Amino acid sequence: MPASSISDPAYLRARAMETLFERLEKLCEGAIAIDRGGRVVYVNEKYLTALGLKRTSEAIGRPIEEVIPNSLMRKVAETGEPILLDIMELGGEQLVVTRMPIEDENGKVIGAIGFVLYDHLESLKPLLARVAQLESDLRLARRQLSNARAARFTFADFVGTTPAIAQAKELASRAARQSVTVLLTGETGTGKEMLAQAIHNASSRAEKPFVSVNVAAIPDTLIESEFFGTAPGAYTGADRRGREGKFRIADGGTLFLDEIGEMPLQLQAKLLRVLQEREIEPLGSDKISRVDVRVVAATNVDLRKRVSEGTFRPDLYYRLNVLSIDLPPLRRCLDDLPDICTRLLEDISASGDYVSARITPSALAALARYDWPGNVRELRNILERALILSDSGRLTGEDFVRILPVGAEVRLAAPERPAGTVVPYAEAEAEFEKHTLERALAASNGQISEAARMLQISRATFYKKLAKFGLAAGPASV
Repeated sequence: MPASSISDPAYLRARAMETLFERLEKLCEGAIAIDRGGRVVYVNEKYLTALGLKRTSEAIGRPIEEVIPNSLMRKVAETGEPILLDIMELGGEQLVVTRMPIEDENGKVIGAIGFVLYDHLESLKPLLARVAQLESDLRLARRQLSNARAARFTFADFVGTTPAIAQAKELASRAARQSVTVLLTGETGTGKEMLAQAIHNASSRAEKPFVSVNVAAIPDTLIESEFFGTAPGAYTGADRRGREGKFRIADGGTLFLDEIGEMPLQLQAKLLRVLQEREIEPLGSDKISRVDVRVVAATNVDLRKRVSEGTFRPDLYYRLNVLSIDLPPLRRCLDDLPDICTRLLEDISASGDYVSARITPSALAALARYDWPGNVRELRNILERALILSDSGRLTGEDFVRILPVGAEVRLAAPERPAGTVVPYAEAEAEFEKHTLERALAASNGQISEAARMLQISRATFYKKLAKFGLAAGPASV
């Protein structure tokens, strides 16, 4: 070989391409090439089994789609654009492939070649799982950007592991797998709409609208048209084009009816018909149209009492109460208070220009002594107010003592029990011990050493007892 040819760029490029092809052909699990017209001109022996062939001659000259259904090789040959990494389905298997154009000496595309890099995906499972998660996140983000009626909460946002919360999430996840009507009950501020959105996002209706309606906020004179829509010119002043109601807007998705107990009696009969027949009739129209809507209703009143009082139809109550989920008040879930506060502070910090928030054990102890009539909604407001007034973002017990409602009952919250209940000694002793630790933390402003000294126990013992009762000790407590 002449020495001059070794330094010739064209020669080196040609040899590099030949070497690359030879190496890829040896290392890969299969190789195939087509001409500009999409006909197979080459296939190596290793690829024959995957293609279901016995000899290379069975593929040569055939259109690539007859050998590999849905192949993208022709697209590469026609556009000259490579597809460097892709996952291809072939014979029920997933293959990792790369496809590149073939050019002549003048740079003109004359065909394409493809290599199977992997014929099994075990080694790529972590990467594929990450890609799948990113694709899921992207679909959710696109849905939220393009659809103003998208639900944004999932079960991960409904924080808590106490038995009452765990049971609510378990029932909700079961509801998500079906299209049954769901009735959410609980005090105001317990997260009923959040759970309704989570049910929607975990269901097969997640790509469809989530429409929320507060029944109590709609005037009685407009409530029928708001729900069922109006025909063009249905009444004086009505839109000439007509108006779609909430059921039509939510078609295919979920309709969340908050404060369902406030619905007027005359509308309850129409709602019952929709739930039973899946049909609506717009105001001023004689045409009936079908809708496919899952209804999730919510109430903070006792609907059974409303039924006995005659202000709520019993047949509608039974139709709504297919699956009832009770959301516990915050005072019954104080073991989850640290996690709930952490999630709320993250949400608050993301919604505004706040300093980095940290909550100390003394702050948690102060919050645990309040009764929380407004539940998680009130807790969020209190946390945000504390952050606004804080210069450092380090929230202590003193921060909350100053801003908790004046005259509100602040007490050491104990589990609710029926009157006359006798508590087992071990349980009462554990409650007393836990509340004693909380008092010491509050009195010492979260300082572990000082709290341990007050109780005349060692720091190590104090930490063990904190862990026993799930009480958090922040950095400021050391």
